[in-house]
Amino acid sequence: MLKSLVAGLLALGLCGATVQAGEPPKARSKPLVKAKPAKQPPVATLPVEQPLALSEEHLAVAQRVVLGKVPCELGAHVAVSAHQTVPGRFVLAHGRYTFHMVPVLTSTGAIRLEDAASGAVWLQLANKSMLMDQKQGRRLADACMNAEQVVVADAMERSPAPNLLEPLPMPPAAVADPAEPQAGVIRTATN
Repeated sequence: MLKSLVAGLLALGLCGATVQAGEPPKARSKPLVKAKPAKQPPVATLPVEQPLALSEEHLAVAQRVVLGKVPCELGAHVAVSAHQTVPGRFVLAHGRYTFHMVPVLTSTGAIRLEDAASGAVWLQLANKSMLMDQKQGRRLADACMNAEQVVVADAMERSPAPNLLEPLPMPPAAVADPAEPQAGVIRTATN
């Protein structure tokens, strides 16, 4: 029975081969093996936005930004440079990261630069500067000081600000008793 089954299959196979041999070859509609498309680098499809013009207040803040390579703690450094084509904007480099910063107005007078896309913030105070990542809530670089900030930091160490929780000492002139009593005031032992 097995022999007859094999013989029947061979006969069908030969018949199919003879029919195909008599016909012109057809192109296959589907390939046997699918070819993988070559990986191409992603193409930026976002439109290039023109930066908005900065106000006079923003440009005034931008003029106070200290440019150059600023050393930070733990051997890190931050390089702050003015944008080549857009006035009032800055390029800040830290390690392998580059941020495009815009000045932001503050109520305290501190200089604040932000990169809204990455969440990076550069704060420049009188005694130090720091680079923060707002999205992750951490500091990327701290205690960054240029020459002017080092002078201010040294002066703050020599004469620190008074503690706000302690009472101020009374001046000696306010403690002394008046020599003559005022008219109409009766002097007693308690006053």
